[in-house]
Amino acid sequence: MATLTFNTTASILIERGASARLAERVRRMGCRSVLLVSDPGVLGAGLLQPVIEDFARAKLALRVFAEVQADPPESVIEASVSAAQECAADCVIGLGGGSSLDVAKLAALLARSGESLSSAYGIDVAQGPRLSLILVPTTAGTGSEVTAVSVVTRGDGQKSVVISPLLLPDLAVLDADLTVGLPPHVTAATGIDAMVHAIEAFTSRHRKNPISDCLAREALRLLATSLERACTHDADIQAREDMLMGACLAGMAFANAPVAAVHALAYPLGARFHVPHGLSNSLMLPGVLRFNQQVAAPLYAELADIVLPGISGDARSKTQALIQYFSDLPVRLRLPTRLREVGVAESDLERLAEDALKQTRLLANNPREVSLNAALALYQAVL
Repeated sequence: MATLTFNTTASILIERGASARLAERVRRMGCRSVLLVSDPGVLGAGLLQPVIEDFARAKLALRVFAEVQADPPESVIEASVSAAQECAADCVIGLGGGSSLDVAKLAALLARSGESLSSAYGIDVAQGPRLSLILVPTTAGTGSEVTAVSVVTRGDGQKSVVISPLLLPDLAVLDADLTVGLPPHVTAATGIDAMVHAIEAFTSRHRKNPISDCLAREALRLLATSLERACTHDADIQAREDMLMGACLAGMAFANAPVAAVHALAYPLGARFHVPHGLSNSLMLPGVLRFNQQVAAPLYAELADIVLPGISGDARSKTQALIQYFSDLPVRLRLPTRLREVGVAESDLERLAEDALKQTRLLANNPREVSLNAALALYQAVL
């Protein structure tokens, strides 16, 4: 490799209970007015209350914006920007799942720079500057706290992205206490999402690099050994922390070695049928592994050694074992495994395939080229 630039979040704090002690960190950053971005589910679960009380004790201004939706539309982004400007925020905290963190990133950017959302779409188009930014994930999946990407659903249902180092936060806080109590299906789907990040980063056709490879391997090891424990033993705090760390490492990996066809095929399921992103990835992963195996088997075999320690055989047999592992895992975790279970009909598949082919930024990274017919066949196989 002639040159390599690797970008990630400047500072990461791993500490149980740290989310309830953010006010002092905000004060040390020189900030006095904060917009807290989250969603109704997190608010209803009471996870924001310790933060609100902490800021009240510190006598720091805090406004809560808890209107984030899954696959956030442009209207939610614009509303969060208005909220930040109305309270004269000099810091944004995103606390929640990947959608909340993506919205917080864009609120911090657009509220300070004055750019419009439409003018920021694309790679390194955003101008900045941005407000101070802290991201606190409540699920172990997206890795958004260490990625320079925000995904937005436009009015036509298509996904667009803002990609810029400006979206990397000043601080990411991994607080395992926040993930205790998540419903098992959420823990399962977000965990598989993180595993997909590691797999696709490790096999990315473009920008695959030794740093991302190391991170992807360790992420997959942590997730493979902790996911089922976390789903069956909710209060296993070590499993929860290992999942958060695994998701974070996978996020670092794919932020620098981008994801590919699993995500390209998953995005239309979220945009058109509002299937949660992690579940969309879980549904499409085994088929894409099967599709890619003729060119990616040596790399898949390396990953099989991680998730199936002690496995023997050649690259082909190890790859088959990896595919079987990821076919069986969602069954063990009681996740849907067929598109019809999430409301997709056969008549929808052609439109889904057409939408997936528009994700050229992602498909360019896949080890094997994906045609329209191939995308359609991948959807048909899991209907």
